[in-house]
Amino acid sequence: MSEPRPIRVLDPRLANQIAAGEVVERPSSVVKELVENAIDAGSRRIEVELEAGGTRLIRVRDDGSGIGEEDLPLALSRHATSKIVSLEELEGVASLGFRGEALASISSVSRLELVSNAAEDPTAGWRVVAEGRNMEPRVSPAPHSRGTSVTVRDLFFNTPARRKFLRMEKTEFGHVEEAFRRQALSRYDIGWTLRHNQKTLHQLRPGDDQGSRERRIAALLGKAFLENALHLDLEASGLRLWGWVGLPTHSRAQADQQYFFVNGRVVRDRLVAHAVRQAYRDVLFSGRHPVFVLYLEVDPAVVDVNVHPTKHEVRFRDGRLVHDFLFSSLHRALGEARAGHPGAGHPGAGAEEEAPQASPAELQRVAESAGRWQQQPMALPGRDDEGGKVTPDRVRAFMEGYRALHPSHEESLLTPQPAAPVADGSGVGGTAAGVALAERQAGQAARRTPLPEQDDTRAPPLGYAIAQLHGVYILAQSERGLILVDMHAAHERIVYERMKTQVHGGRLDAQPLLVPVSLAASPAEVATAEAEREAFARFGVELDVAGPETLLVRQLPVLLADADVEPLIRDMLGDLERYGRSDRLEAHVNELLSTMACHGSVRANRQLTQAEMNALLRDMERTERSGQCNHGRPTWTEMSMKELDRLFMRGQ
Repeated sequence: MSEPRPIRVLDPRLANQIAAGEVVERPSSVVKELVENAIDAGSRRIEVELEAGGTRLIRVRDDGSGIGEEDLPLALSRHATSKIVSLEELEGVASLGFRGEALASISSVSRLELVSNAAEDPTAGWRVVAEGRNMEPRVSPAPHSRGTSVTVRDLFFNTPARRKFLRMEKTEFGHVEEAFRRQALSRYDIGWTLRHNQKTLHQLRPGDDQGSRERRIAALLGKAFLENALHLDLEASGLRLWGWVGLPTHSRAQADQQYFFVNGRVVRDRLVAHAVRQAYRDVLFSGRHPVFVLYLEVDPAVVDVNVHPTKHEVRFRDGRLVHDFLFSSLHRALGEARAGHPGAGHPGAGAEEEAPQASPAELQRVAESAGRWQQQPMALPGRDDEGGKVTPDRVRAFMEGYRALHPSHEESLLTPQPAAPVADGSGVGGTAAGVALAERQAGQAARRTPLPEQDDTRAPPLGYAIAQLHGVYILAQSERGLILVDMHAAHERIVYERMKTQVHGGRLDAQPLLVPVSLAASPAEVATAEAEREAFARFGVELDVAGPETLLVRQLPVLLADADVEPLIRDMLGDLERYGRSDRLEAHVNELLSTMACHGSVRANRQLTQAEMNALLRDMERTERSGQCNHGRPTWTEMSMKELDRLFMRGQ
């Protein structure tokens, strides 16, 4: 055992390098810190210049307020800042930087030069230099226009262990470009320039109106983002959320186009991520990630930004309020994006190349395999292989129970249709039962009230049906061109949304358990169960505290009578404790409703009459989230006349 050492104050250089380990991970970290300082200085123009991905050179120049000669000796000192002077200011801080660590940390692992001028006279600038060692800052005169230029050379030149973790130039520049993109999206009123190896890659003009914002988003994220995004601007309870959210059909394989800002600060927060996942849960294709650029504005006093040295994380005083506001806002925005309506986008138009595509034959095979569900058990989410199967008997039982609970529901929506109907003498495909069903559906469609947006002088958003292709797709003519609809996927969403509306219209129908389920719980879980009794009751769950470490489940929703109770309740408790909200039980119920809707929808190879096809199109225009099926696949796409003309080289 080594001899104990006396306690000593760390050498300033070593202390700065320790701090640099938290703040300066790679060149992109340096760019982030320097750009935030430039924004805080009130800059209207910021230029970022790099060489070798930022490992050889990083230069950030701004036209902000600048630093006076008397303050330059402190500019590179640790815990020296002009942004806060008291605890009260820290609790309501509005600036991006406030810790006073960035410049000191960067200068300890690089050769840094700072030139600044706080006056209008371009000859009145001053320079301060540091080269990764403990030394008195050297200040000397240097001409410079009003503002500041910070040059960082040879990052990690004196810390080889850190330098060897840097990646290839292309990789490091990719991280820098992403940091630049985040900052450029945070402030539309600032002009931005990014250069790499003497080549200008981004030159963004300032402008804070709607058109300027959208032009910047298109320049940074691509035109496809805006073509497949919904704009929203909502306020409630002192919170404002505005920005753009991508349609579920425009998703990505990675979460690389997700930008969330709180009072202009880009953040990555678990609470925010959970709210977004919940909003997209019912519409997103498995394994895909939504895209969004969202801005949350709150009173700075109710959000703590002093959580982590990188300032990427925040803590809200009322996390439940923020979570519920984000979830409800996004859920409502996505729900109102109905097929064919303005603002809903055109699935398939301009979507990224990596989006999953299926051929007609593949889609037909999917539909046909769905028709053979009686032989294919399916697993419920969150259940193990032994106890988590939905057998044919269970599905039939659920469907029978649902009919018993909701006898007013249209029979046609739950009755599986014949896969290959026999043509009748009139030339219209269908059995006698199918013809009768078609007549009932046509009558029901005629009795429905017109859409509020409907204009009798114009065609409906999804146009009018003109043909059916291979028993899988509906072809419709719209004012813009040709609409193609996957009839099974579209009908599945319509049925699913109607069932959800009925089941979740009030409290879920519940039944007491013959033998209550006892759960061993931690004191924290018991406390959450007591505090959130009403949240459980809203979904038909009766949860009692039977002891300091015991919970009893006495009642469950009818549809989940055979569910694996323990993991479901524990997941709900965890969500409620962490986020103040849980939709685990609702998700389980919806999974069953989705299964029922899938088997109650029209099948592939079933010939529909023109009246049936048009009724389906009108239902799509009325139904929330009808742009995608229950599994997140698109239900329709559109080809404009211009696109069709291009295929046949018309007008060229």
